[in-house]
Amino acid sequence: MIYREAGQFKTSYQADNQIFPIRQDRIALGVTLLAAVLVVPYFASPYMLSAILIPFLIFALAALGLNILTGYAGQLSLGTAAFMAVGAFGAYNFMARLPGLPLLVSFILGGLCAAMVGIAFGLPSLRIRGFYLAASTLATQFFVVWCLTKIPYLTNYSSSGVITVQKMSILGYQFDTPQSKYLLVLAIVAGMALLAKNMVRSNVGRSWMAVRDMDMAAEVIGFRLMRTKLLAFAISSFYCGVAGALYAYAYLGTVEPEAYNLDLSFRILFMIIIGGVGSILGSFLGAAFIVLLPVFLNVFAHSLALPTSVASNLELMVFGALIIFFLIVEPHGLARLWQIAKEKLRLWPFPH
Repeated sequence: MIYREAGQFKTSYQADNQIFPIRQDRIALGVTLLAAVLVVPYFASPYMLSAILIPFLIFALAALGLNILTGYAGQLSLGTAAFMAVGAFGAYNFMARLPGLPLLVSFILGGLCAAMVGIAFGLPSLRIRGFYLAASTLATQFFVVWCLTKIPYLTNYSSSGVITVQKMSILGYQFDTPQSKYLLVLAIVAGMALLAKNMVRSNVGRSWMAVRDMDMAAEVIGFRLMRTKLLAFAISSFYCGVAGALYAYAYLGTVEPEAYNLDLSFRILFMIIIGGVGSILGSFLGAAFIVLLPVFLNVFAHSLALPTSVASNLELMVFGALIIFFLIVEPHGLARLWQIAKEKLRLWPFPH
């Protein structure tokens, strides 16, 4: 059967051929979420939950926030860890100053504080772009860490600057085991990832991509550059702020400025470069790669009995080589490689 759509003739087979992979992706996503909820908490060890899966989900959320800003809106940022720090310290101070405040509300308020900081430091994006914008966001990193170390009120007048966070509790239930923390982080990350996926498909996402591809042309056809860019900074910073709060409460157990240093910003940037810029899936693949790679390299170094000096620098060398490889060979990262593999498997063994 042949029908007309958008001025072009298509067969019903072609239409079904486009819709069927979307249904397959939704089924695969549903199966993955069910396995993550029903299987992983009961079969994974406490070490795997606490040291691998929980930081993987938190870093994936932070990478997702950076991907919204850099991958979809085209605004390069090197201050991701600063926004995470604002979210973490904001959530802690809200719970400390307002007794009885629900945990999730404090996470949201911490994310909103990070969003306001993101808007303030996103104002230069209206005049500068590229590496100059990266330099201005780099100033965010140093300014926020300086404020957290020099203003005692933000650290609750702690002499050491390292503060133990409050216990995580929702409706009287304590999240004090690795399994319960993992399920809480999984629920928050899955919900925000689904929201981001729908957001980039909406008019907001299309405006971001129009500004990313050619901002002057986007302004000519009616997009408001100021609102579009600042909205990208706000939403990206909100995601990073919630990730920072989860990083402090579900993983570290403390809030400290040194945990959100420049190295963390670069690690999250490496995640979206390796995983795939402008891809929701790429944020998760990049986070999994960055979290698991040091574990494999540590096992590899011990198996070969490498010197300590070589083993300590092996991770940096491999990271640098992989970034160069993906920038040259496959700029779209692991997400694109996964898409190519799916297409080949879908057609195998009859490629024609």
